[in-house]
Formats: sequence, structure tokens, C-alpha cells
Amino acid sequence: MAFNGQLADRVRELIAAATDKSIAEKKMFGGLCFMVDDKMCVGVREEYIMVRLAPAFFEEALEKEGCKPMVMGDRVMKGFLYVDDSVLATKKQLQYWVQKALDYNPLAKASKKK
Repeated sequence: MAFNGQLADRVRELIAAATDKSIAEKKMFGGLCFMVDDKMCVGVREEYIMVRLAPAFFEEALEKEGCKPMVMGDRVMKGFLYVDDSVLATKKQLQYWVQKALDYNPLAKASKKK
């Protein structure tokens, strides 16, 4: 599983500073996923992050530079967005997306337990 370790460190730092909720890291989707309260929040791959957003904000977010929908097979995963690392160079840029994911996290449905 390839993921950008430096970008993961930056995400880890931002999440830890922004929440007192339970945080776990899992290798999934070919990268590293940060789970907050047992819910997928932010994922890190080699050249982008995946953020889980409020579905109402999804279409607006797609209009932002460096953003594209997460696609699994032929299905667009509404509420899941890829953000290219080229638009995450500054702390403020990355913090914007991490905070959007954290804002939605309390409302997000948890995955089913196996």
C-alpha cells in the first residue's frame, strides 16, 4: 500500500489537534485511512487525500481546484472526494479539507461491523 508518509503526518497532526474523539489509522483503499469515532474521515494516498464530506457540500466541493469524485468501479461515491496534493501545499489548504471532513464526521453513518 503506497501512501505519502509526509502528507499522512500532516493529516495526523491536524486531526489530533482538532478533535478529542477516538482516532485510529487503518490501511485500506490502497492507502492510510484515518478513522474518527470508528468512521472513515480522511484517507491518504500517494498523490492525494480522500475526504468524507457532507453530501450537500459534495457538488460545490467538486468545483474547487484539484478535486474529483471518488469512483469505485462504475459508481461515484457521493460524499467522498479526492483532493490532489498539488492544492495542499500549505497548512491552511490542508486544514480546510481536514476540517470539512471532521465537521461531517459526527453526522456520518458508521460502517457495519463484521
